[in-house]
Amino acid sequence: MSKVNLNRRTFLKKATFLSGAALSYSSFVVPFRVFGQNAPSEQIRLGCIGLGRMGSEDLKAFLEMDDVLVTALCDVDKKRAENARQIVQNKYTEKYGLNYKSDCRLYKNYQEVVWRDDIDAVMVCTPDHWHAIPAIAAAKAGKDIFLQKPLTYTIGEGRNLANAVKNGRSVFQVGSQQRSDDKFRFACELVQNRMIGDLKSIEVGFGIDPVAANFAPMSVPDHLDYLQWLGPAPQKPYTEKRVHPDDSYNRPGWMTIRDYSHGMITNWGAHHIDIAHWGMGLNNSGPEFIEAWADYPKDGLFDVHQRFYITYTYPNGIKMIVTDNKTVKQGVLFKGTSGWVYVKRGYIDAYPKSLLNYRLKPDEIHLYKSTDHKRNFVNCIKNRSETVAPVENAHRSNTACVLGSIAMKLKQPLQWDYSQEKFTNNEQANRLLARPVREYA
Repeated sequence: MSKVNLNRRTFLKKATFLSGAALSYSSFVVPFRVFGQNAPSEQIRLGCIGLGRMGSEDLKAFLEMDDVLVTALCDVDKKRAENARQIVQNKYTEKYGLNYKSDCRLYKNYQEVVWRDDIDAVMVCTPDHWHAIPAIAAAKAGKDIFLQKPLTYTIGEGRNLANAVKNGRSVFQVGSQQRSDDKFRFACELVQNRMIGDLKSIEVGFGIDPVAANFAPMSVPDHLDYLQWLGPAPQKPYTEKRVHPDDSYNRPGWMTIRDYSHGMITNWGAHHIDIAHWGMGLNNSGPEFIEAWADYPKDGLFDVHQRFYITYTYPNGIKMIVTDNKTVKQGVLFKGTSGWVYVKRGYIDAYPKSLLNYRLKPDEIHLYKSTDHKRNFVNCIKNRSETVAPVENAHRSNTACVLGSIAMKLKQPLQWDYSQEKFTNNEQANRLLARPVREYA
């Protein structure tokens, strides 16, 4: 296609004149991928799949970007989709004036979004058990993808997604935003540059989930397609505590139910284990041995792990302890032969203290610098480069989380072949690398 030299303002003026009417601003936006960085609109057209607690917040972040146009919203809860459309309309009215009318369309089925020819990228913020399906479809449709963490529910899904992204040459970012935080990046740079000597061990700590009683079945709200929400998960009676609050965006119950989530080992583990891997410089391998125990609720709807303790042993001999933050501190502690570095959100400490003022030399290891996770994703779409949290890294970090979940459940020492992505000493564990999928519409 020949190069187009119209800037956005000139293009819109010409389009409005030719139309004979003042139609909506977005009606004239050409898909970014058609022209690349020479797109007349200079905008990336984004479809958003999943508009709950995290999805609505991520949507608001993308709406702040002048070079992103949100043009599709998808959720199986019609009320949440309509709320999101009002958020879009309000923001674009604020940006472009009272006469602006958004052509952002609502959908219930993700496939209608990923196969739209005029959409460049998708944001997927569904419950964990629904991550892989729309993300793989988007990669096969040639879309770029921002996917909330944890990457996938099973390790098998993660490998399929990583392969689909690679084959589709999609720009991919997982929502492990700690990689776009200067404290976490600096901590990992200190470790990789051996400023604490040889790394010997890592401690990772985070909280545990609440427990709850059983709840009586309820009538499904008219605005929720509950069977579609269940998707590949087993069919169970509806109760609001199983899904999400009907009148708020508070923390949803599905995060504490094993049919849809592994619990904190993937919810917080996806963040902190990812940082531990970053500090180790580990991108394409993983632990070799995993031992674990955990307590589980004896009854009630919420059935993910409670107190837990996992030991991972890596090929380089480094041991990583992952446990609750009553046993170790919240965050990530790297221990070396001559010092340590501790980091959590908003805080970093080290021994010796002088490390906190260290400035990296040009010939030392400088890790990928991103200061805004979603901005990094959009910039990488434009220049077709790798993001700070790409799919293969995300898969390896998530794999360690799910391995921990399997080891906790089985309470048996496990040996993992990270190149073949299978257990070498336990067939029962291998059967947990995937799970039966319920047929759904």
